[in-house]
Amino acid sequence: MRTLTIEPLTKAAFAPFGDVIETQGSAHFLINNGSTQRFDRLADVQLATAQDQAVISIFRAQALPMPLTVRMLERHPLGSQAFIPLLGKAFLIVVAPAGDVPGSGEVRAFLSDGQQGINYHRGVWHHPILALHDDDGFLVVDRKGPGNNCDEFFFEEHDLLLLAPRPC
Repeated sequence: MRTLTIEPLTKAAFAPFGDVIETQGSAHFLINNGSTQRFDRLADVQLATAQDQAVISIFRAQALPMPLTVRMLERHPLGSQAFIPLLGKAFLIVVAPAGDVPGSGEVRAFLSDGQQGINYHRGVWHHPILALHDDDGFLVVDRKGPGNNCDEFFFEEHDLLLLAPRPC
């Protein structure tokens, strides 16, 4: 079983999978008579059809026991999906490129510092949310509309992956 190397989350490293939502290094301009910095368009909501809607939700996540055997990934072919941490806690991201079937050799793992959110592009394979702390909160922006927008893929036993972060 291959152990995933956990990489720092950077815009460049995550670009094949989506957007890193962060203010660090992002352009901004002043609004509200100069009292507020606006970091505009840090990610785009991707929708497949005119009937689709962008919706905002809050997820309350529990930490999964670590080390974790990565047995499956999911994707959303009809819309992007963004996760923005509400409580400033680090969390993990496991992804593979968009395509018909994710290969275990293409899977990568990232660590958000808790100030960074992510926006998975349409069709990008990813593990369901991986909170490192119980009762962690995330603002989620994704798609609502007709059609199946969640495909799941389960790895064969010989392709399972191990995610073993150091305690934070």
